[in-house]
Amino acid sequence: MLAAGGWLSRTFPKLSPIAFPTRLSYRVDFPFSFSTSAAPATKRVGTHDGSFHCDEALGCFMIRLTHKFYGSQIVRSRDPQVLDALDAVLDVGGVYDPSRDRYDHHQKGFGEVFGHGFVTKLSSAGLVYKHYGLEIIAKELHLNEGHPDLHRLHLEVYKNFIEAVDAIDNGTNQFHTDQPPRYVNNTDLSSRLGRLNFDWMDPDQSPERENEAFQHAMQIAGNEFLQAIDFHVKSWLPARSIVKECLAARKDVDPSGEIMVLSRSCPWKLHIFELEEELKIDPPIKYVIYQDDRSGNWRVQAVAVSTEKFESRKPLPSPWRGLTDVELSKVAGIPGCTFVHISGFIGGNQSYKGALDMAKTSLTA
Repeated sequence: MLAAGGWLSRTFPKLSPIAFPTRLSYRVDFPFSFSTSAAPATKRVGTHDGSFHCDEALGCFMIRLTHKFYGSQIVRSRDPQVLDALDAVLDVGGVYDPSRDRYDHHQKGFGEVFGHGFVTKLSSAGLVYKHYGLEIIAKELHLNEGHPDLHRLHLEVYKNFIEAVDAIDNGTNQFHTDQPPRYVNNTDLSSRLGRLNFDWMDPDQSPERENEAFQHAMQIAGNEFLQAIDFHVKSWLPARSIVKECLAARKDVDPSGEIMVLSRSCPWKLHIFELEEELKIDPPIKYVIYQDDRSGNWRVQAVAVSTEKFESRKPLPSPWRGLTDVELSKVAGIPGCTFVHISGFIGGNQSYKGALDMAKTSLTA
């Protein structure tokens, strides 16, 4: 981690809907115009025409951020002769060959995955990210590719952004179940970009308008990709460092090692399970104590059994639940208590000592 004033404190540029990080005007050129609209040295990246999906829109955006294909033209066609003449081809052509920058995933026998423990089959977006993601992130952050945090960011951006695009495009269910979903969710990035395709009732379905819609899809997907990098750099990674340091100091708080105090309020739930496994922490953390930024009071929160569940490893004692202030303090035998949630997952106290006493008492309750 670099010191203050290093890359973590860097202010990212706010992108307009039609701007790249280079602040150059974004333009998509198509097969009928590329020979006259750009300099001969411009690289050309192809994808299919017709209806588009999130994976090729995102893949085309990402590949244009690389050194090799920086500012390249996008050519949309299914003509094999056109595609063969291009410098890179995504999501069409029936070939996966990174040595020739061919990144299709529809051909029989294709089963490429990202690796590093991920098993989701890649789409064209995942293929571009697998081969160029490290370079793209390093370039966006002005880092050397050997920086110790870069590999972790590379994996986390895949896990929290790219993998869902791969899975949705390949029809991979999110859960191992035969039961239908309990509700419809059409708010994900893939669904939103899908709605940019022509409606069947639209009277004007010209190639020009279709290409404009694809350009819009690239811009939306690309901006969200850059926002994902921004979040992991400016929020996720600093929070991880704080949680890691606080876990290391947990036995200074209580000899049990089951209570952690945050030195600074941050999104700790994103990290505690992964770091417990990485640091081989046993027994696991039962309570996290932190100061509420608004009230100045202290919170004691029971750690959930997993990131996907609300159930706590060890909820605060049942006689405390639903009580507040004087009544709670009397029942708990701890001065300054302010509340305990009816489920027992969180409580509060006016002082750090009071919150710590609540956590210690709960451990043995």
